[in-house]
Amino acid sequence: MINIKTDSRKVKKGDIFVALRGIVGDGHAFIGKAIENGASKIIAEEGSYDVDYEIVKDSREYLNDYLKNNYNKFLEEIHIIGLTGTNGKTTTAYLIYDALRKMGQKCCYIGTIGFYMEGKVCNLSNTTPEVSEVYDMLIKAYDEGYRYAVIEASSEGLLHRRLENIPFEFAVFTNLTQDHLNIHKTMENYAKCKQKLFNQLKEGGKAIVNYDDPNKNIFLLDYNNNITYGFTGGDYKVTDYQMSILGSNFTFINDGVKQNIKVQLIGKYNIYNVLVAIIILRELGFSFSKIADNLYYVDCPPGRMDMVEYKNNRIIIDYAHTPDAIQNVISTVKEVCDGKVYTVFGCTGDRDRTKRPIMTKLVTDSSDFAIITNDDLHNEDPNQIVDDMLKGITNTNYEIELDRKKAIIKGINLLDTNDVLLILGKGHEEVMIVKDNKKIPFNDKKTVLNYLESNKVIRIEKIDD
Repeated sequence: MINIKTDSRKVKKGDIFVALRGIVGDGHAFIGKAIENGASKIIAEEGSYDVDYEIVKDSREYLNDYLKNNYNKFLEEIHIIGLTGTNGKTTTAYLIYDALRKMGQKCCYIGTIGFYMEGKVCNLSNTTPEVSEVYDMLIKAYDEGYRYAVIEASSEGLLHRRLENIPFEFAVFTNLTQDHLNIHKTMENYAKCKQKLFNQLKEGGKAIVNYDDPNKNIFLLDYNNNITYGFTGGDYKVTDYQMSILGSNFTFINDGVKQNIKVQLIGKYNIYNVLVAIIILRELGFSFSKIADNLYYVDCPPGRMDMVEYKNNRIIIDYAHTPDAIQNVISTVKEVCDGKVYTVFGCTGDRDRTKRPIMTKLVTDSSDFAIITNDDLHNEDPNQIVDDMLKGITNTNYEIELDRKKAIIKGINLLDTNDVLLILGKGHEEVMIVKDNKKIPFNDKKTVLNYLESNKVIRIEKIDD
């Protein structure tokens, strides 16, 4: 465990506390609490204190240099894989994590669904936590013999330097579509933030870039060792694929050699995700036969195409919350579904408002029927969110039910034979966030299973912690 903290609540006796100025808060306001909790030294940009302290020009710079100088000698011994992109980060990262584990390697994962070592260690407040927390997790893993780590690099995390000085061996770009414009304002700014990851490769490191994405050249930097993948071209090119509701079978070619692989994931977008995992594992030295054997049995991360069977129907819970992700999920399901497709979804409050009507049009265009409901409201009026969602919408195949539990139950009761109910937006999440950051316990999959069990139509299956 490292001895430097940026969260006063996590300070223990003897720790150094660094006061960082953030977007919504200033660590200087919590110095008193840090001292009360036992901080032995304060690093700040102003003030005087009753314990040992140091005033610096830039406390963020101090923190990053301290971590690099004291801990990178250990991190250099870990194969660190960073993934960035609008969609696919979590699934791809988890596939790599789980495949390595199934091949007998000790790998940790840091990202949207939490911090994992052998299993889940804890939830995280952000996809990419504060840099001191990232170092803390990596050093904890290192001390326990882990030599592989997979990290999701969010645009916001990169913007706020939460991964600065981490020695990445691999940097992966999945894709770039509209998201987080409330933070970045333009797609150009959004792309440039993600590009930062590709300037952090250690000597001999490799960049893995989606050849099919129109933004690929932003990430194909001349001074990196680049490997590309895709359907239209690339070093790893998919030449053929078949899909059913139970999985996918695809062929790719690399260095003139064709390889075939079967996985229990559906969707063209998941073939991209699996292909990245194959590239990383091959570059780490594992044989294709071993990779193929283990990828067939990998688990999906919680809340990603998470299926529950109900009579002759399927209920699918997925985290899709961007226009591109929603389109991918619905089009994939329509390709393998013999019945009707119903969708329950909402839009997050205090986030990019411009994508709301885009998402509603996609859902109502592609689904037989949709139920519009609440997602995390934060501090926004749910009626304002719905008004935004319905701007310009001429389709009438929807209803509004703001109570998410009731919306899910209504969706289940629409199912007849060989139908699919999609519940989108929250995936693995365990809470609904409402005004003043209040968190109300809620999980889509648990809601489904509890309702089905209460109506004696299904036995309870294992729920991921």
